[in-house]
Amino acid sequence: MRSAARSRRAALTAALVTATAVASLTAGCTRHGPADDARAPARTPTPSAPVASTPAPTPTPPAGSPLAVKIDNVPAARPQTGLDAADVVYAEQVEGGLSRLMAVYATRLPKSVGPVRSARESDLELLRQFHQPTLAYSGAQHKLLPLIGRAPLRAESPDDAAGAYYRGAGRAAPHNLYLRPARLLRSAPGRTALTTGFRYGPAPSGGASAATRTVRFPAARFTFTWSGRRGGWLVAMDGTPAATTDGGPMAPPTVVVQYVRIRLSKFHDVLGNRTPYTETVGSGRAEVLRDGRSFAARWSRPAAADGTRFTAADGGPVNFAAGQVWVVFAPSGG
Repeated sequence: MRSAARSRRAALTAALVTATAVASLTAGCTRHGPADDARAPARTPTPSAPVASTPAPTPTPPAGSPLAVKIDNVPAARPQTGLDAADVVYAEQVEGGLSRLMAVYATRLPKSVGPVRSARESDLELLRQFHQPTLAYSGAQHKLLPLIGRAPLRAESPDDAAGAYYRGAGRAAPHNLYLRPARLLRSAPGRTALTTGFRYGPAPSGGASAATRTVRFPAARFTFTWSGRRGGWLVAMDGTPAATTDGGPMAPPTVVVQYVRIRLSKFHDVLGNRTPYTETVGSGRAEVLRDGRSFAARWSRPAAADGTRFTAADGGPVNFAAGQVWVVFAPSGG
């Protein structure tokens, strides 16, 4: 009888272990992989809206410092919020050939931005062009955190500024974490904070008529279609027209396809997929889209602290149109 009882206890224990493991795997996965790439911060706010009595963190960024926000870009995260207010939107490749966005805000701050997602190693190099920017992100691979801590920026995840973040209703985690920028910055720092090296002004001479342009990543694609009525390039992601929840269809006046080297970093996600590292220091070819035309260009960024210059074949600057700029980092072999 003792043997039978021990057998029943062993069977019960095994069943409980199996059930727990299944539940854990189910809770940690979404259609697009583990929750927040298994980089979720330890303390993430859960209410669907900010609590009015919660005190806001003291905004203390250095004067002239922009806000950069890492934004989710898988289908489950669309439409995004607050993207129209960004001065610059960078599109980069991440694990699995998917894409993610980094939006930079200097001239105005939207009420809300998101969904916010995790940071990558190459973000630190990209952000060196700004003066101690504030980086809003939802976490990072744990071995990357010390690098973020030593970088010349103000890192603000939910662990650092819980009152600045909230979970939106209607979407499952990790695609529902949003930022209130006013909880991190008192006001927009202004155009002087955009130390990107970009030049704005009249269109250069020449160029070729361009109605549409598509840039492909291994598992994502961006299509930009000129709209004379909107005075910008209508954005489509993975074949679907892109819009924001608060601003309608996106149509940046200038789109830059910047061909860069994309290599593997030493970091990886929970599934073991190595993180792509986008090299934004150096030089290479580029394509600048504005006013319904395409202009061949060269890009140059000699050091991480420098902005990026875009020049034509004769060495003259390739000016951008006034307004938002999208920069898509395309593989140099593309």
